[in-house]
Amino acid sequence: MSLLTRAEQALSTHFEQAAGVGAPPRLVAAMRHAVFSGGARIRPQLCMAVATACGDDTPELTNAAAVALELMHCASLVHDDMPAFDNADTRRGLPTVHKAFSEPLALLAGDGLIVMAYRVLLQAGVQRPDRLIRLMDNLSTGVGLPHGIVAGQAWECESSADLGQYQRAKTGALFVSATCAGALSCGVAPEPWAHLGHYLGEAYQVADDIRDVIADAATLGKPAGQDALHARPSSAQALGLTGAIAHFDHLIDQAAGSI
Repeated sequence: MSLLTRAEQALSTHFEQAAGVGAPPRLVAAMRHAVFSGGARIRPQLCMAVATACGDDTPELTNAAAVALELMHCASLVHDDMPAFDNADTRRGLPTVHKAFSEPLALLAGDGLIVMAYRVLLQAGVQRPDRLIRLMDNLSTGVGLPHGIVAGQAWECESSADLGQYQRAKTGALFVSATCAGALSCGVAPEPWAHLGHYLGEAYQVADDIRDVIADAATLGKPAGQDALHARPSSAQALGLTGAIAHFDHLIDQAAGSI
């Protein structure tokens, strides 16, 4: 089974279990739209890949950790697309959640996915509380303050932001959580794997900055030119396209070297 297939199956199973029966139908539909509208599933695959390298002795816990990461990522996209931030009409080539279901339901869908992420992890980890505690802390670190994805989004609201700090928080933090979660789900020390997540996360954001400049909306599956429009820190603007591409290549070399 490929990692992508494993990730998709785990997402489907855990989503349905956590959603349960009797919840408001349109809210569940909005959450499902946010999660199952496509996506490369990079973060859960990264978690599973590291777990495989570490022995993957509790695949059920690995799956739950991977799903929790993707649910958090999807929640951040829902909120990021809303009028208060990017006011985007499309995501992954489809209408954004607030366009398809309304702003109130988009807000609730994002909140619901955040809670669902913790519930999935908690339910799978009750048999391994020693690992669960560290996995919960790892997820919280990648999402919350001072350097998680919430902080990354908040840097866009400041009058100025350091490019590296912004990128490490907005994108890199959840990549670091993904590699560390793969190790933690196996009871292995996560620190050696944090470097891989750091380099890949920054590389992913640099690539996104480049694509925002050179690609069109049809290719991206979302609006292009958003960094310039919202005056956000961008590698492409700070380094130029040639410099940004060179920086991306260097980060990929560092990621490979860290393994």
